[in-house]
Amino acid sequence: MTTTGRRALLVAGATAGAAALVGCDSSSDGGTRQPTAAEREAERVARAEAALRLRAVTSARGLLERYDAVLAAHPALAPRLTPLRRSVAAHAKALGEGGTTVIPATATASPSAAPSAPPSAGASPTPAATTRATATPAPVPADPRAALKELAAAARAASDRHTAALLTAPPEYARLLASVAAAGAAHAYLLTEGARA
Repeated sequence: MTTTGRRALLVAGATAGAAALVGCDSSSDGGTRQPTAAEREAERVARAEAALRLRAVTSARGLLERYDAVLAAHPALAPRLTPLRRSVAAHAKALGEGGTTVIPATATASPSAAPSAPPSAGASPTPAATTRATATPAPVPADPRAALKELAAAARAASDRHTAALLTAPPEYARLLASVAAAGAAHAYLLTEGARA
């Protein structure tokens, strides 16, 4: 179990324990309760991490789609691009592990609080949200060298986005982002140096 998974399990356990304790005397105040400051903070942190994960996965999937477009337009580049594409696919999968859905603490404490705080307020991916960013991919240049150059620029841009996300990422996810960013920078280098050869 990863540190992030342990943290989420700990927060969920603490939230459930607090809900059980507060539930014992909630009958005296009408049955509804407001979340504590600690519960609100835990939910805020979980939402921020889910949004960060969603952005990272969306960026990686966009790059993966770009690889697919270049490979479809230039099948002769397959021996060169397939290993890099496979790596990007593994990065997208790793960045998405741990999920991006957040259930608010108020949903477990009081059913009446759920409508005021939707469980996925901008944090959970929907098919429309994940495809919206890449619904209209840029056309692939007819020249293979130009296509490689644009793919390298896309890899560099994705790497830069992952690097920028390090500032707000939790420690374990930051290590993963740093690794993926470094790999993206290496891919950009390999794509541009190979294009010169």
